[in-house]
Amino acid sequence: MKITRRNFLEAATGASAYAALPPLIAEGQDWRGGPGLIWPPNQALPSFLPPDYLDVGNILNLTGDQRLLLVTLQGVVNRRKPRLYWYISGDNTDQTWLSTYNIPNNVVSNPLSLIDKYRGEVRGAIVYDPDLPDTINVATSLAGVMNAVVASADLANEYELPIVQDLRGRFASKTAAYTWMLENYWDRMTHRVLAGISPASPSPAPGVVWTTLLKQATHVHNSGNKGVYTVDLTSFLGGQPGQPGQTVYVRFQDSFQNDGWGPSVQQVTVLADGQTIASFQPSTDAEQAFLYEDDNSAIASGGWRYSDARSYFIYRFTPPVGTKTLTIQVLMWNQYLVTATTTPPLVYTPSVDLRDYIVATRAFVFWLDPETPSAEADLFTKILQKVEPDTPYLGWFVDGREVGGTTMCSQNGIPVGGADLSSNLSVHGGIREPILPFQPNVPVPELQNKVYVTLTMSEGDNLQYDEHRLRQLWDDPNRGKVPLNWSVSPFLLDAAPGMVHYYQSTQTKNDFMVAGPSGAGYTYPSAWPSADLPSYTERTGDYMERTGMNVIFVLNHPNGKVVNLSDAVAADYVQGVRGLRGILGDWASSSNLTTPGGLPIVTQIAVSTVAQAQTALATANKNWSGNAPLFVALSLIAWTMTPTNVSTLAALLGPQYEIVRADAFFDLIRQTLG
Repeated sequence: MKITRRNFLEAATGASAYAALPPLIAEGQDWRGGPGLIWPPNQALPSFLPPDYLDVGNILNLTGDQRLLLVTLQGVVNRRKPRLYWYISGDNTDQTWLSTYNIPNNVVSNPLSLIDKYRGEVRGAIVYDPDLPDTINVATSLAGVMNAVVASADLANEYELPIVQDLRGRFASKTAAYTWMLENYWDRMTHRVLAGISPASPSPAPGVVWTTLLKQATHVHNSGNKGVYTVDLTSFLGGQPGQPGQTVYVRFQDSFQNDGWGPSVQQVTVLADGQTIASFQPSTDAEQAFLYEDDNSAIASGGWRYSDARSYFIYRFTPPVGTKTLTIQVLMWNQYLVTATTTPPLVYTPSVDLRDYIVATRAFVFWLDPETPSAEADLFTKILQKVEPDTPYLGWFVDGREVGGTTMCSQNGIPVGGADLSSNLSVHGGIREPILPFQPNVPVPELQNKVYVTLTMSEGDNLQYDEHRLRQLWDDPNRGKVPLNWSVSPFLLDAAPGMVHYYQSTQTKNDFMVAGPSGAGYTYPSAWPSADLPSYTERTGDYMERTGMNVIFVLNHPNGKVVNLSDAVAADYVQGVRGLRGILGDWASSSNLTTPGGLPIVTQIAVSTVAQAQTALATANKNWSGNAPLFVALSLIAWTMTPTNVSTLAALLGPQYEIVRADAFFDLIRQTLG
């Protein structure tokens, strides 16, 4: 017999938890996304069962491989019922939230001892390839499918974990690894969420000695030195395959790091005893087999790879055993510094944030460049197109390519949830507390000829911000002294309802929550396929209604160009979000009001300091006649601004200014417009 929504939730979580979930799906459907997961079709992200007791450990000082094993163990264990919680963030917010929830727990002195306690719930280990960091992501997705942990070969042996998949030496490139996973395991993974996180963080290996091969000693800014440069690498040969002296690492960087004209490389060919062992152009699949680290290098529209200032890229070549001569030929130009070594130049530390959630949900996780035309971008698009529109993409983008990544996702109808530094979501998703469908009420002030100012904290679309930085800002003792809007992700209602409850239950009349850009997930609405946008705005409206929000902070700059919302897009928001008072729009040099389809939209001036806020308001006041109300919206960059800064700003303003919450701000605008 299928478990119905009501009898399953009431038995597992209690009636109050049932009441907090959306009453939009017919009875009789299976509500479980797997053992322990509650994932109704209309719910963006799953709910976990409530934790009764948690084993807690501080894993900050463990090695990267040890953390990787424990966090993927957490995903397998917590999928059935949350029981593992790690201190991992480094800012003490993990401890703060655990204290807030008041869940019975035991902090163990040796987190690794919990492997024995829970080993009966895992089948074994997926061993990743240390020579191809992206296999950490492949192993993470496989761990979700196979109820396994991700481990190095040494740790799997130390803890006597059977190896259920060994990924060492199986893939020539990251795209090959992700393609293999897509072709062989896609049908066994959830299709309701995608994830994008860096597999590992590189750092320079100690004791590496680089030998200079080529250096442009004078400034060149016009490709006047473009040519094929040939270098003999024979002196680097020796040893056995995979041992020092056999593999050669060739690094390209800027010989003048202060003017932005680093090396441009269009073709690379490597010959071993006169036979070609590598020949590729950047951005192609052929390059991927040899690209060891791309750092912050980029692909130009003409198809060459370049690295300016402090960025670099490294290729790795392993000639056949017994090779007598080795030569590299490079078609390049501009200010190049080319060096080589036989010592592996980087040490990769696995990134572990969000991995518990990826394993628990059986999500497909990848790390591909969305911005530059390449095989990576093509594969990124292919993955997005395999899921239904409005499927969340959690994580972030290669080299912080926010605009390119968000544009690509938007064009495919995929909202983004910044979450690559989120931790313990497999526990946060199980906290059950009442959610209020309203916010503290305040009277709208009498409309006068004043400068009405509304202040909005940025970053609320970002789940990791909601978990970490927002909690720190929220606990500022000066919060509540001045009206302040707090952008918060509607996804938080699923991913961490206990956080929503905490913010609501401690909210003052001067704290007003607005939906973070640009609703239920960060996106550029104008870039969406028009047929798919209504489903996004309808979900946004549902989540906002359930949390009492009626104002949205919208960013809309696909490909980096700010686009005003069209009447059609504005109409989708009005139709989807019942009672929508207005939209706090994109960042601009001034605060301007538009009313597409009758919906008030006010652009925001982004400020990072009190002084910048003073300057923005003084400029607006200077151009104000004083004969009618003036409305100015400031977006406060949350990484540098605090409620204490807001109190300081308010004390510096003259009587012509009045700071109001966003709901009052838009009500006053509507009165002004009649």
